[in-house]
Amino acid sequence: MRKGLSFRVKFISTFVLICLIAFLLFFANRIASEYVILILNLIAINIIFSTSLTLINGITGIFSLGHAGFIAIGAYVSTLLTLPVEQKEMTFLIKPLIYPLNQIQISFLPATIIAGLVAAGFGYVVAAPSLRLIGDYLAIATLGLGETIRIVANNAWSITNGALGLKAIPPYTNIYWSWGWAFITVLIIASLVKSSYGRALKAIREDPIAAKAMGINVFSHQVMSFVLGSFFAGVGGSLWAHLITTIDPKSFTFTKTFEILIMAVLGGLGSISGAIIGAAVYTVGLEFLRFLESPFKIGPILFPGIPGMRMVVLSALLIILMLFWQRGIMGREELSWEKFYGIFRCFRRGGKS
Repeated sequence: MRKGLSFRVKFISTFVLICLIAFLLFFANRIASEYVILILNLIAINIIFSTSLTLINGITGIFSLGHAGFIAIGAYVSTLLTLPVEQKEMTFLIKPLIYPLNQIQISFLPATIIAGLVAAGFGYVVAAPSLRLIGDYLAIATLGLGETIRIVANNAWSITNGALGLKAIPPYTNIYWSWGWAFITVLIIASLVKSSYGRALKAIREDPIAAKAMGINVFSHQVMSFVLGSFFAGVGGSLWAHLITTIDPKSFTFTKTFEILIMAVLGGLGSISGAIIGAAVYTVGLEFLRFLESPFKIGPILFPGIPGMRMVVLSALLIILMLFWQRGIMGREELSWEKFYGIFRCFRRGGKS
């Protein structure tokens, strides 16, 4: 029977991979165009969104559709904390910003952490009553709560500036911030999933009644998962706001949640590796299909650009994928060094034969 790889080999391999990714990101940041850097930032932020939703929906089995609400909370909280005081005075014209937010300006890192903590706090407030529901009722409740957050943002003029939104947000998000937080998100959630706590979450996903009979506190585990996922959604919202530099309530409709759900399902709902792959494929695919919205030629035929066509094509491709490959790219499997070295050994043996 073949033994698995030692901890030393896994650690060295992981360290080399992280160093390689860091070098490539540093190299891209130096020579790549602003458009490519924007795509790399979006991939990292979408990895945060997709991984945090995978923890809630895929690992714990909570069918939540309110992720956009926690992203909105993170975006607004961090923006209000980092905007210069002079900019706040010029932005809040209809109603002045409430005290003490109108006098506060802090740096990006503590603002992002606070944004995540506030989103986690709201996640707890939402989870405590909502998680007593099951199935479709839970999905409807979380969807309604997410929409409630958006509607409050649309009407709370003295906090969010209402429908006008917030403009001229400091562009603090860069490759290092976005990919650094993506690494932290994946590391924490993947470590949690591999722990005994993660095994309890998976048991709850498979059969909450049997898990409860085994002595697992189903409710507290579900709340913890929901709160942690909400925290990273808030962090991702902060990064996203400081990347696009303008936000308003229309940025956080339920469509945003469905986009993140598509990434998680595309990669394989229940797989952290799948969440990463799904986020990357969705982000790049969405940009690759952008040409469909501008006039283009195929041979002698000129096709007029149709706004929104890339979403139609991508949705059709996803429908085909779900019809013929329902498990997604990874299913519930995870990438591992054992699998990588196993494939490498197979290729090496094939070359020798």
